[in-house]
Amino acid sequence: MLRNLVLVAALGAASPALATGLDIEVAGEANGTVHIDLFEDVAPNHVKQITDLAKEGAYDGVVFHRVINGFMAQTGDVEFGKMGGDMRMAGRGGSSKPDLKAEFSDKSFQRGTVGMARSQSPDSANSQFFIMFAPAGHLDGQYTVVGEVTEGMDVVDAIKRGSGRNGEVTGKPDMMTKVTVTD
Repeated sequence: MLRNLVLVAALGAASPALATGLDIEVAGEANGTVHIDLFEDVAPNHVKQITDLAKEGAYDGVVFHRVINGFMAQTGDVEFGKMGGDMRMAGRGGSSKPDLKAEFSDKSFQRGTVGMARSQSPDSANSQFFIMFAPAGHLDGQYTVVGEVTEGMDVVDAIKRGSGRNGEVTGKPDMMTKVTVTD
């Protein structure tokens, strides 16, 4: 009996851990839940920062401030991107956590890929991320891939598009009402 328990424990320890993910409840022109599987093995530091921010509730109420038709939808500015704030500042902020060193990989930017937004410096990603509407090979090796949408791409497709400069969403943008970490 003890031998069987040891064998079961050993098999349990050897099996792969369940992947961490995010459930993002979206409201606005788009309504529904987007599930993202995060790539802990590809970008462990970025995934940790995103999940820490989500657990703190930092992403709740944050808008999709930059949405370019046929390209991507960007969100995650926990400093300036909260609904009710000065939307002219959305996209310029981050979090109180330190910027991250790039974790580039051989993962390609395809439809549904989630990548970390950054400034000119490859080591400047912080809290903002984007979801691809279509493949964009020119981003490969230039931005850190952190995950992929596995459910709710129809919700992503319905996010209000930007009409302002560089995809800036004018009027009332769609937002992440609640972001939950899943196992």
